[in-house]
Amino acid sequence: MNSYERPVISKLIKHLEEVPKKLIIVTGPRQTGKTTVLLQALKKISRPHLYLAVDEPLSVSSSISPNGYNIPIITSDEPTFPVVAKKDTVWLGDNWKQARRRATLSERGFVIAFDEIQKIPNWSETVKGLWDADRRDNCPLHVVLLGSAPLLMQKGLSESLAGRFEIIRLTHWSFAEMSKAFGFELPNYIYFGGYPGAASFIHEQNRWKEYISSSLIEPNIERDILAMRRVDKPILLKKLFELAAVYSGQILSYRKMVGQLHDAGNTTTLAHYLDLLSSAGLIAGLSKYAGSVHRRRASSPKLNVLNTALMSVYSGYTFEEAKANRSFWGHLVESAVGAHLFNTGMPEARLYYWRENGYEVDFVLELDHKLVAFEVKSNVRKTTMRGLGEFEKHFSPIRSKLVGGHEISIEEFLSTPAKDWFKD
Repeated sequence: MNSYERPVISKLIKHLEEVPKKLIIVTGPRQTGKTTVLLQALKKISRPHLYLAVDEPLSVSSSISPNGYNIPIITSDEPTFPVVAKKDTVWLGDNWKQARRRATLSERGFVIAFDEIQKIPNWSETVKGLWDADRRDNCPLHVVLLGSAPLLMQKGLSESLAGRFEIIRLTHWSFAEMSKAFGFELPNYIYFGGYPGAASFIHEQNRWKEYISSSLIEPNIERDILAMRRVDKPILLKKLFELAAVYSGQILSYRKMVGQLHDAGNTTTLAHYLDLLSSAGLIAGLSKYAGSVHRRRASSPKLNVLNTALMSVYSGYTFEEAKANRSFWGHLVESAVGAHLFNTGMPEARLYYWRENGYEVDFVLELDHKLVAFEVKSNVRKTTMRGLGEFEKHFSPIRSKLVGGHEISIEEFLSTPAKDWFKD
């Protein structure tokens, strides 16, 4: 695992080797490897650099070497990075200004990276002022900001930093990545999903489930949603998450959700909570594809976990039991396909399902007004694939694919990025 490099690292290295143009934002769901990707990239570039984690205890002053960070000071004329009482906007500004000085003294510029930047209150306003000052002075300082709370990152970026940043999004790990890094075979990936931190626990399934629950699900909901967005009914949001994980791969009307949940409020509340869960990288509520935007929004959502570990942990099935239960395994396979399309297609592409007059297509991917339709055959409940033909009559997709049949295997599909289906 430590030696594995995600493909996205090459994009980050390219940005860091250029003349600074924009703030570099590295964001994504929890435990997708943001810090690891950054540190791997910093080791490969020629520029001197400093990495600072907002959520780590304050340390002694440090200087920087071209190929490392946190190197003890050995000369008095080197810029120092001062110890302060707490990590707030003053601490942020002091370290930025010291890095700015180092950048002007170095022929190669400088890189400073702040991890978990969203934990500093009002960080985006401070970053805006500092970055604008750098641009006026043509300062050769690269700034990288990392955040594991997508909702809060989005808020700060949209409110204060519009036009000043480029985003490098890390998604949940794909089958190809989990296979290369951990030797996952397809059934492993279908059930255990794409969380690298949990990979070492899959042979101790009770320990694996505890890790997913306590180290991933709970922090995602408690810290990345409830702590930064107003949620009037937090218990309802948690119950909705659990319900959506159980019903992943299925279309469930808001009326039925209300019937399953206590104190469910109204459908607008549930739809809003589904959006929050999607923004945190947990659950997507896919709309029905239709020509009218209004009809899409009014449709019953198709629930889909964005990492199948979230579905498995609530299933009550062990790995072996899940494989033996054909109905559950079918929903799990379909959820893996949906998660792959969502994770590798967003944000440029949009993912839907389609159902009309008894015909159904599992997934519809839209990019630049072009459509690709997918039907998943998991050898469980699908006896006919007439939905693809009917969808073609109405909407003329550029491609229609049967996933899991003779045309393309599940393994091949999960190794192909979603946007590749739109290539000639």
